[in-house]
Formats: sequence, C-alpha cells, structure tokens
Amino acid sequence: MKKIAQLSILISLYLSIFLPRPAYGQFPEEWKNLNGECVVFDVATIQGVECLFTNIVRVLIPFAGLALFIMLIVGGFQFISAGGEPKALQKARATITYAIVGLVVFFGIWFILLLIKTITGVDVTQFVVPGP
Repeated sequence: MKKIAQLSILISLYLSIFLPRPAYGQFPEEWKNLNGECVVFDVATIQGVECLFTNIVRVLIPFAGLALFIMLIVGGFQFISAGGEPKALQKARATITYAIVGLVVFFGIWFILLLIKTITGVDVTQFVVPGP
C-alpha cells in the first residue's frame, strides 16, 4: 500500500511538471481597471510593472498587519503559559517587543514618506513608471 501511495505521488508530480499547459499572455480585468496604461490591446506594457508593484503592496500591507496580530497573540500566549519561569517570560516579552517595534517601524516609514511628500511636493507614496 505504501508503494502505491509513493507511485501515485510520483506520477502526479511528473504530470504536473512535464505536461504542456497553455500560456496565457493576457492580464486579468483587475489590472486593466487599475490604470489604463498597464495593458494596451491585451499586451503588457512597461507600465505593467507599476500594476504588479501596486498589487504586491496591496497584499503585503494586510499581511504585515496579520503578522503583527499573530506575533502579539503568540507573545501573549507565551506570557500566560510561562508560569513564572524567567527565561520563558523573557522570550514572551521579546516577542511582544519585536511586534510593537515592527509596528512602530512600519508607521515610521510611512510618516517619513508623507513628510517627504509634504516638504518636496513629490508623491513618493505612488509608484509610477513614466511613459513615453
């Protein structure tokens, strides 16, 4: 039975890696609506990098918030389950401290970007690839 399971895994890996699959050269509708210059006649332009960067940032910001929340939960659980043990308490405090420092660094970077925008007038919070 074990050999059958191993064989089926190997066959499925082989089929998923080596069988030809269609290549789609068109961008999804979400990219087209983001900026009119990202896709022209269903063909990618250099402004597609702008759309890609925007989509990555849209995913990373909530992920950073989720990571902060998870770190705080883990640190709190470690703190509760430490039972007065000094090493465990120190580890829990370090986890909570790193989570809060990460939050402060994240907001600090954002405020610095807004300060640069206010002082210079250049909107550095928007990623734009200049067109022709």
